[in-house]
Order: sequence, then C-alpha cells, then structure tokens
Amino acid sequence: MSAPQGGTAAGRPSKASEINPRGSLLVALKGLWPYLWPADRADLRTRVAWGLLLLVLAKIATMATPFFFKWATDAVAEGEGARISTDAISLLVAAPLVLTLAYGFSRIVMAALTQWRDGLFAKVAIHAVRRLALETFQHMHALSLRFHLERKTGGLTRILERSREGIETIVRMLVLHLGPTILEFAMVIGVLFWQFDWRYVAATVGMIVGYTVFTFVMTEYRMSIRAAMNESDTDANAKAVDSLLNYETVKYFGAEKWEADRYDRSMARYEKATVHTHTSLAWLNAGQATIFTLGLTAVMALCVFDIRAGRQSVGSFVMVNAMMIQLYQPLNFLGMIYREIKQSLIDIEAMFAILARAPEIKDGSAVQPLALTGGTVRFEDVRFSYDPDREILKGVSFEVPAGRTVAIVGPSGAGKSTISRLLFRFYDVNGGRILVDGQDLRDVTQESLRAAIGMVPQDTVLFNDTLAYNIRYGRAGASDEEVARAAELAQIDGFVRRTPKGYQTEVGERGLKLSGGEKQRVAIARTILKNPPILILDEATSALDSHTEREIQDALERVSLGRTTLVIAHRLSTVVGADEIIVLEQGRIAERGTHGELMARHGLYHSMWERQREAERARETLKAAGEAEELSADKALSERKTTSDAAA
Repeated sequence: MSAPQGGTAAGRPSKASEINPRGSLLVALKGLWPYLWPADRADLRTRVAWGLLLLVLAKIATMATPFFFKWATDAVAEGEGARISTDAISLLVAAPLVLTLAYGFSRIVMAALTQWRDGLFAKVAIHAVRRLALETFQHMHALSLRFHLERKTGGLTRILERSREGIETIVRMLVLHLGPTILEFAMVIGVLFWQFDWRYVAATVGMIVGYTVFTFVMTEYRMSIRAAMNESDTDANAKAVDSLLNYETVKYFGAEKWEADRYDRSMARYEKATVHTHTSLAWLNAGQATIFTLGLTAVMALCVFDIRAGRQSVGSFVMVNAMMIQLYQPLNFLGMIYREIKQSLIDIEAMFAILARAPEIKDGSAVQPLALTGGTVRFEDVRFSYDPDREILKGVSFEVPAGRTVAIVGPSGAGKSTISRLLFRFYDVNGGRILVDGQDLRDVTQESLRAAIGMVPQDTVLFNDTLAYNIRYGRAGASDEEVARAAELAQIDGFVRRTPKGYQTEVGERGLKLSGGEKQRVAIARTILKNPPILILDEATSALDSHTEREIQDALERVSLGRTTLVIAHRLSTVVGADEIIVLEQGRIAERGTHGELMARHGLYHSMWERQREAERARETLKAAGEAEELSADKALSERKTTSDAAA
C-alpha cells in the first residue's frame, strides 16, 4: 500500500518541530503562523483578514459602550436637578432614553461582531489543528521500528490525544483572545488618558502589571504540578491499555487484584497532583480578584475626588466603573491565556519531542525508485547490532536468485528475523550492504522497496475492522472480486462463506476473533493481493498445529511459486524443498546447502533435525497413549453398563 501523499516526508523535519515548548508565546506564534496563514488556502487567509477587521470593529464598539453609559447617566442626573416646564418634559425624557437605547445597542453590536469573528476563524483554527495532527501522525510512521518498540501504546495514544487538544487551545487562545486583549488594553489606556488624566492611567497600568506578574509567577509554579499530573495520567492510561490488551493473560494467572492495585497506585498519584492543581488554581483566582479590586477601587476613588472638585460629572464615575469592569474580562483572559497556553505547551511537550526526533531511516537526496529486473536479493558481508555492545549479524553473505527459494534456519537468537527487518529497511546495516537486483537499499526509496516485498509474519496482527478491509490492505482500491479471488487462493473463502456477514465480519482487536490459522490465511490473502515479486515468510507456521500447518504450507507454496522467496523457519520440516538452506549460529553462517547435503554432513542442521524429529515422535507417542487410555476407559465403561443391564 502506498504511503499517503503530502504532509511531512520521511526524513524532513515537520514545521511544528520548530515550535519550542519551553520558549515564549512569540516563538509559539511564529511556529504556528504557517498553519494559521496557509500559503495554499486563499479562502482561509481571507477569513483571517476578515476576522482581524471584525476584531477591531468589536473593540471600537466595546469602547463606545461606557461612553453611552456616561452620557445617559449625565442626562438623567441633569434632568432630575433642573426645573422642568411642561413643554420640555418630552425632550428631557427622550434624551436619556435614546442614550440608554444606544448603550444597549452598542453592547449587542459588540457581542455580534465578536461572535461573527469567532465563527469566521473557527475553520482556520480547526484546519490548523488538522494539519498539525496529520503531520504528527505521518511523522510517527516515519520514525524507525526501534522507536515504536520502545514506546507503550497506551501512553503514546494519550500523548497524541492531549497534544491535539493542546494545539487547539494554543491556536484559539493566541488568535481569539491574546490579540483582542492587547488591543483593548491599549484602547482603555488611551481613553483614560484622553477623558481623565495620567493618575488614572498610572493606577490602571499598575493594576495590570501587578495582575500580570502575579499571574505569571503563579502559573510558572503550577506548571510543575501540571507536568506531574500529566505524567501520572499517562502512566495510568498506559497501564490500563496494557492490562486490557493482555486480558487473557490476566485471567490465566488470576491477577485482577494485582492489575487493579497497579492502576490504583498510578491513579493515586494522579489524584494527589490534580488536587494540588485545583488548590493552587483557587489561590491564583483569589489573588487575581484582590489585585483587580484594589486597582478598581483606586480609580473610582480618584473619580470621586474629581467629582467633588467639579472636574468630572457623575456620569464619569459610572463610565470609569463600567470601563474597569469591562476591562476585567480581557484582563482575566490574559491570565487564562497565559495559563492555558503554558499548560498546553506542557501537554504537547512530549509531542514536540517526538516531532523533533529525526527518523533513523530516511531517504537520501539522490535516491531513485527501485528498478526491478528479476528480484535477486544479495547480502554482502552484512554486520548489524541493535546495541553497540552486542553484534547480532557478523559478516553474513548469501544470495537469493530471482524466482528461487532460500531458507534461513538456526537456533533462537541467531539473527534470523533480523535479516527480514533489514531487507525491509526498518534498520540500516552497520557494515556491508544489501542489494536487490544490484541496487543498494540505501540508494532506493523506501516506498518503492517495500512495495516490491510481501511479508507473511509469524504473528499476524489484524486491524479491528472487517475481513474485507484486512485483505484489501494488501492493495488499496482492489475490487471485491479481486479480494474474493485472493481469499480463495489463500483457502479462507470457505470460512468466509460460513460466517453470517461474510467479508463484512469484524475480526476484533488485533484479530482476536479469528484462530491462528485463520489470521495466517488473511495475511496470505493480502500478500497475494499485493502481488510482490519478493516474498518473505518469517516463521509463518511456527505457532500452528500440525494439521493447520500443512494446510497453510500448501497455500504458501502456491503463493511463492515463481517469486524470489526468503523463508525464515523454526520447523525444519517446512523448508526441506528449498533451493538452498542457510544455517545461522550466533550471527554467522554455520552451514549452507540443500536438505540432503546438510543431512549428509551430520553438522548443526542434522542435530537440529534429529532433535525436532525426536520431539515429534515423543508427541505422537503421548498422543497415542492418550488415545489408548481413552479407548480403555470407554471399554471399561461399556462393560460396566452391560453388566448393570444384565443384573437388572
């Protein structure tokens, strides 16, 4: 199946990896800007431009609201303090009423423009989240097998889930709240200086600075608590997923209480950190309210003095109160913005670490698609180690000619499965080289290489979907007729016909609703559908019973006919017909030849064959003894029944 097009190519760092989770908000905004202002989407850029215009208009309406409040108050106060003639009553009543209506209208306009802006920008924000999520997903698949073997599935999925939410929060906070808040601060300070004097500005700025500093200090303190909470949450989720995936093992050993205790210990740490988080949030909110109230009181006290001195009207007192109360919302947003962004950056820190991790295996700048002429595979003095202190393959050289079958056998840990991983280029060799039709694997694209190789693994893991989906995974876009033909060749069509839903039968998580033989047949079917010129059979029948093994072996022989086939086997009986058998021992080739040649040498292969034959004979003897014992018991039961009937 071809890799998805677009997005992050293997080997090229994601743009998102440039965002430093421990950097400033400006650094985060710089990293996110390409997603908020996408070069290839003019419609989204238009939405951003309209959103900024609506932002300015909304804030102008916000600033106008306190003025209408002031004018209406002054009009009412002047009307009450004057002698009003009968003819002037209607005019004096009308002025405060009109101003009051204007005040209400300005608030409606402010809310409408704000909601319009949010609605316009929603598509931009969600598109940015989608692109970042896609880049992360593609980058995960670009990372090496080594990375995935070291990760816990539960913890990884939790990191991705929390990171997606964190990205959405950052985008929303930066654009929908931070920009409007800064603009409103500037407008409020300008209005205070214009309508009042520098003392009001100084009191307001002092309150804003004190509020901001207190918020930043408390938020930084709370970040360590948040990190501990996330760590315990990830640990608890990983333990839960791991335990549920191993449900049968838990039942085998009656370990429900053990698993529950492990999970509860992680949840206890999460509980403690979460309680600490909420407690510190309460202190933060209380401190913010205190600082704001002190600033509000100071500004209103200044206005009282000015009214007493005749420099301001009663409407000014109402206006400054309304403006300060109105300022509290964006000021509170400032604290929330900083808090949410910092917490979100903590949430996505693990994701950024993943994005910053360069793929271990990546295509070079001069690579070309694999040019197949027959499918000859050649290993030349290949050396490889997962760990520098322990070499797995120590100078392995062999060739699989086009259309021929070569088997690799040997004791456990000899390096057999490592050879298949190197051929798929899940890892790069430490020394020597691997060639397909004379082309070094490092000189061809990974996509073209893997498209040319089919794999039937020892442990087939299926997607939690239908039989049709899992078979069609071999070649996306295959027709129903092609899927059915592949299933027939893999001898699974009979099983499909017996199921009520046919090809729409759900196989369960990891294919657990199917037997081992049925899963292997699905793996064979999708390999048939892929139709690769090179085939790897990695101990494809080692976990099956003898009867099922023979059936699967027949299917595998049909699949490998005419293909370059590399068979990695534990049961030697499955490779006696190979054109050449290579015996690995401790990472080196100990013997090689046909089955007859190796048996004649009485070496390692001969001893392995004899041990397996002895084990099979012992199993057959035990089976025969069991059947004889069962027959004897049935005969004795029959005799007792006959005697009982005769006595009756």
